[in-house]
Amino acid sequence: MVNIFANISASSKCKLLKILEANTYNLKKNDNIFPILKGEKTIGIVLSGLLQIVRIDYNGNKTLIEELEENDIFGNMVYPIPNREFNYIVKEDATIIIIDFNEILFCTSEKEYFTQFLKNLVAIIMQKLQAKNERLEILTKKTIRNKLLEYFNTMSKKHGSRFVYLPFNFSDLADYLVIDRSAMTREIKYLKEEGFIEVKGKRITLLYDFK
Repeated sequence: MVNIFANISASSKCKLLKILEANTYNLKKNDNIFPILKGEKTIGIVLSGLLQIVRIDYNGNKTLIEELEENDIFGNMVYPIPNREFNYIVKEDATIIIIDFNEILFCTSEKEYFTQFLKNLVAIIMQKLQAKNERLEILTKKTIRNKLLEYFNTMSKKHGSRFVYLPFNFSDLADYLVIDRSAMTREIKYLKEEGFIEVKGKRITLLYDFK
């Protein structure tokens, strides 16, 4: 993931956040983030910690949409907020920045650091769009096995390695792939027994090339 402040000095970063009238918030685990998401055009930046975006449907089923780590962004350009079906969970103590997107759209600054910020922002949005397309490809697979293999394959190609390190625990993986956790656990066991993969903690080793 591109760093939103890449190629911007610390002093320029402070000036940038000032002209954009950014607000900084320190969050504790399990804090409710919605009270600080003011307005429909909000962009958030994670400075530290870990957040999750989850979707709860009308039946109470949870889907993990995305994990947000350091330098990640969130907001209406990615997922609609506020929205009753989407919830932001603070998984680990976090510090975030909230900016009114209009401050970015109508900023007249010609400073080099602002131009660099816009370039970084566009690059991150493009990466998120690619990730959405990759996930859509995974979710179109009809079986749990094929969803798992497509996910492992995607991660392997992205990092150029047979070793896939899961970014979250197996419970969250099931929510991310929109599958039953118990059924997923059984399928992973079968994949191990049949020689497709090895599993050690969060590390998955692919035992042959997936095409």
